[in-house]
Amino acid sequence: MQVTSVGHAGFRIDTKAGSILCDPWVNPAYFASWFPFPDNTGLDWAALGDVDYLYVSHLHKDHFDPKNLSENVNKDAVVLLPDFPVPDLRRELEKLGFHTFFETTDSVKHRVSGPKGDLDVMIVALRAPADGPIGDSGLIVDDGETVAFNMNDARPVDLDMVHADFGQVDVHMLQYSGAIWYPMVYDMPARAKEAFGVQKRQRQMDRCRQYIAQVGATWVIPSAGPPCFLDPELRDLNDDHGDPANIFPDQMVFLDQMRSHGHHGGLLMIPGSTADLTGSQLNSLTHPIPEADVEAIFTTGKAAYIEDFAERMAPVLAAEKAGWAPATGEPLLEPLRELFEPIMVQSDQICDGIGYPVELRLRSGDREEVVVLDFPKRAVREPIPDEKFRYGFGIAPELVRTVLRDNEPDWVNTIFLSTRFTAWRVGGYNEYLYTFFKCLTDERIAYADGWFAEAHDDSASITLDGWEIQRRCPHLKADLSKFGVVEGDTLTCNLHGWQWNLPNGRCLTTKGHELRSEKL
Repeated sequence: MQVTSVGHAGFRIDTKAGSILCDPWVNPAYFASWFPFPDNTGLDWAALGDVDYLYVSHLHKDHFDPKNLSENVNKDAVVLLPDFPVPDLRRELEKLGFHTFFETTDSVKHRVSGPKGDLDVMIVALRAPADGPIGDSGLIVDDGETVAFNMNDARPVDLDMVHADFGQVDVHMLQYSGAIWYPMVYDMPARAKEAFGVQKRQRQMDRCRQYIAQVGATWVIPSAGPPCFLDPELRDLNDDHGDPANIFPDQMVFLDQMRSHGHHGGLLMIPGSTADLTGSQLNSLTHPIPEADVEAIFTTGKAAYIEDFAERMAPVLAAEKAGWAPATGEPLLEPLRELFEPIMVQSDQICDGIGYPVELRLRSGDREEVVVLDFPKRAVREPIPDEKFRYGFGIAPELVRTVLRDNEPDWVNTIFLSTRFTAWRVGGYNEYLYTFFKCLTDERIAYADGWFAEAHDDSASITLDGWEIQRRCPHLKADLSKFGVVEGDTLTCNLHGWQWNLPNGRCLTTKGHELRSEKL
């Protein structure tokens, strides 16, 4: 088996039974905030796209690149399709001309037969509203000699079936870096923001190491991050200036973490690097440039590399911005009312979970329009004089006008991941609020609201550091025997970093989601 990095979470997996292209992202994403790092624009995308199979893990724009898929990927490739609750991914691929789909069942091993031979595959499909834009997934491939698990940025709750169905995993690709807007966009004291950043940087790498320990692969390829921020307004988000609170550490940082914890099977790959494997034997690892130059991209030459990359991509960034809607125009109250109110009336669980009116400040220059999303009343309205808000967002009107123009069903996958906004809140994170913004279609909101309404069994218990607690995390049902960490009276679930006070079971991250716990 040959595994070739094509950048970010993207890989081409070549076997005797056929080739699979995974998550081929090259064009800027999220209002041109994110670019792949290192640069992958110089790859021969037409050759890479001449494959037998295509796998797109989910619809986030750093995984699903419609322009690249349309221009460079063989439309006769068989699409290995995750078992998602809504068919948005299939529909988007069909629009691009893909027409042959192998529909998988979540976490079930399938044999895919083609003219070149048979492959065993499994796609672990994540279906919670917090997983991607209504779905994320990971792919396991077995060609009879080598087992590869491409987990990209998915966060599976249970991985027992991987070993049960495939045995030893030889190579494991997974995310270790940040892919979020927190805490950078929040209006909070600088010292608090730094503390949260330091914590998040370490927590996400801890989570990755926990997955690595569970899977137990011989070789590990850090992937799916970090992006590169080339816009001068966002350049400080890159981890190239020794900031311990930066949530976007690169591959070299994480490989050092692995080695410090006794794992020496990490592989540093850049776009165009190829690992040739036979089972757990690494026959070769080749790069498109000398190995010393590969390491310099992440170490001594990183800032200069990003500066050069930004200069080369400046025309691309300018063209992307030129395609945004104008900042000025008719007031946005009515278009937002038309979009949001029909969704609100269908989502009792989510609206009640948000629980408060939310402020949108839409500012351009010295002009500002304030729109209130009144979730308790299921209404979009103007603010009341001296009204106070528990949650609020400051968003440039051109971004809002663009997503309205383009009928975008997901503000998380457009505006929020761009980090081109500000946010403020009183109290903890509200999962319901961000779920609402990614579910702006009837189909999505019906699924998400039903998911929250469904009762989950929390009767099973575990013992952890002198406490008896429910086994499944109240957030997304992660197994706390694997992801739970007790420090004093606080439990942290490292799958998403949520925390609970053990003496009273109260969630410290958001309201609701109480934990059953008892001191032994």
